[in-house]
Amino acid sequence: MADVVVLESREKVLGGILITAAAYFLFSTQDASIKLLVAGMTVWQIMFFRSITVLAACGLIGGRKLFADTVSSPIVGPMLVRSAFTLAAWLCYYNAARSLQLAELTTIYYAAPIIVTVLSVVMLGETVPIVRWLAVFIGFAGVFVACDPTRLGLSLPVLLVLAAAVLWAVAVVLLRKTAMQERTMIQLVLNNFYFMLFSAIPALVWWHMPNGLELMLLISVGALGGVAQYMLFAGMKRAPVSIVAPLEYTSLIWAFALGYAIWGDVPRSEVFIGAAIIIGAGLLIVGNEHFRKRD
Repeated sequence: MADVVVLESREKVLGGILITAAAYFLFSTQDASIKLLVAGMTVWQIMFFRSITVLAACGLIGGRKLFADTVSSPIVGPMLVRSAFTLAAWLCYYNAARSLQLAELTTIYYAAPIIVTVLSVVMLGETVPIVRWLAVFIGFAGVFVACDPTRLGLSLPVLLVLAAAVLWAVAVVLLRKTAMQERTMIQLVLNNFYFMLFSAIPALVWWHMPNGLELMLLISVGALGGVAQYMLFAGMKRAPVSIVAPLEYTSLIWAFALGYAIWGDVPRSEVFIGAAIIIGAGLLIVGNEHFRKRD
């Protein structure tokens, strides 16, 4: 019986790893779409449109009962705080996207997994084995090799991305605290409802009428963001935050691929070396979790 429980626990954690990795791929695709959009409209409008799209999809799936359950949820207050941190991270990150390449943007942002791991110890009391710490720092070393953020200096866009990394790290830890208290769909509704409220007035004040391409991109941002949020929430329920946090490094690989496909950015040889290091760090996490649970 004990062996069955251990096996189920191991499969649950590994499932959380896979789901979270898929979520970050979708977030990378969303980021590319938003980078295209911020050239002609504000981040507020993009967030407002995305939130409405996600809420409409939630309504189609869950109906009135989902919204009724959301109103009486015990995490209404905590999710307000978490959404505020996420909103601030959004504003910093995507305003910086106007000035930085997608690869540069993603690279600087990857201070976040290290901050998440530290906060998971301080705020959640998680025990982080030395192998996970090693994987986090190996992953960050890979990011550094790939892009060498020191070349970019401490310009305003760089400072905005660093601020976004800190804010997002706090939001992820808060998400872990609420993830076990409520089902994923309710978290999704609350998160996007608060985003809609926060962004409604600025979006309407600085509204830009989208053309056909922009409208398609806005819809794709809503769809990608909604599915990615759902998968991230689901992944957080299955694995400790200190395990899934370093998987965010996989977004860097997608950022380089999308940057080349859309803007013609050609990665340097260091990019491929850094990508290999990042992949190695991710495999170290998965492999360590697999053998640790089996033992």
